[in-house]
Amino acid sequence: MFTGIITDLGEVAAVERRGDLRARLYTRYDPAGIALGASIACDGVCLTVVDRGVEADRRWFAVDVSAETVSKTTLGEWAPGRRVNLERALKVGDELGGHIVSGHVDGVGEVIETRPEGDSLRVTFAAPLSLAPFIAPKGSIAIDGASLTVNEVSDGADGAAFGVNLIPHTQTHTTFSELAPGRRVNLEIDVLARYVARLREIG
Repeated sequence: MFTGIITDLGEVAAVERRGDLRARLYTRYDPAGIALGASIACDGVCLTVVDRGVEADRRWFAVDVSAETVSKTTLGEWAPGRRVNLERALKVGDELGGHIVSGHVDGVGEVIETRPEGDSLRVTFAAPLSLAPFIAPKGSIAIDGASLTVNEVSDGADGAAFGVNLIPHTQTHTTFSELAPGRRVNLEIDVLARYVARLREIG
């Protein structure tokens, strides 16, 4: 489990495409403190560490990404130099600063518009129709692993458009400074919204 609070801005060091995808990512995390088999959320996707080390004074860890995960997320777009939002798994006693995030991506969204709003950046995303019922104003959503609050939602025939505000700190400490129309992002809906929807189905 994760909180959606990004704790490192990593970088793709190498990508090897086999039956699955093997990726190595540079990180500020101490490799000595990362156990093999540990979970790290990478752009919102919970992945298992299969190797780690230090190369030319740069810390790194490696993950395997299944073909299924590649097909359902943006991780197939990874290439060397791409920056990645990272969060280590929640430990008992850690502060839950965002919201409960599982690291299981529900769908892929796309940036529609970005515009300055005061010191913040207002970003509008398109979400697929299957996720529209779970996105609500003032509700939580994880975008590329970051916990954000939804400002507004508008529904359409093909899905929903929703907006968020990114404060300067969030822009600086995540990949969101790179957002532009057309960029695809990983979306994970709030687990509470999922349960509320299920209760309505059987109620």
